[in-house]
Amino acid sequence: MTTGTVNTGFARHFRTVMGNFCSGITVISAMENDTPIGFTCQSFFSVSIDPPLVAFSVAKTSSTFPLVRTATTCCVNVLSADQEPVSRSFARSGCDKWAGIAWHHSPNTGDPIVDGALAWIECGIETEFDSGDHVIVLCNVLDIGYEPRETGPLLYFRGQYAVLSERGLPAEKAS
Repeated sequence: MTTGTVNTGFARHFRTVMGNFCSGITVISAMENDTPIGFTCQSFFSVSIDPPLVAFSVAKTSSTFPLVRTATTCCVNVLSADQEPVSRSFARSGCDKWAGIAWHHSPNTGDPIVDGALAWIECGIETEFDSGDHVIVLCNVLDIGYEPRETGPLLYFRGQYAVLSERGLPAEKAS
C-alpha cells in the first residue's frame, strides 16, 4: 500500500477489518482558562514503564485537541462500562460537553477527572508525531490512580459500544 489518496472502497474495508480489534474508551481532558475541555478517544495505549509513557491518537480535524495541546498537560480518563453517555457527550462538537458530567481536579495538574472513571492518568504532553489523518501524542505520566469497581471498561467493537460479559471480568487477585 502506498501513501496518498485511498479509494473509498478500501477505506470502508479498512475500517471494517480494523473494527474487529476491540479498544477501550477514554476521555482526554484538560483545563483551558479555568474551563474544563475534553474529547472521547479510543486510540490510547501504554508505551513504556521506565520511564512511564503513554500515547493517544487524535484526528487532525479535532477542534478540541488544539486547546489541549496549548494546555501542555492532560488527564486520560478510562471510562467504565456504565459511562457510554459520557463517551457520547465528549464525542460531540459545538456543545457543552461537560453539561451534567460530574468531575473533580486531578491532584498535580488540576486537570479534570471524570467521576466514575475506572482509572485516570495525569500526563505532560511531550511530543507529537504526524500520522496520516491523525496525530500520535506521546505523554509522560505524572500521576495515576484507579477506582476499584465491580464494573468493567467501556469498549468499542465493530463500530459500536460493547462491554465485557460478567464472565469476561477477571477477579481481583490478592497480593
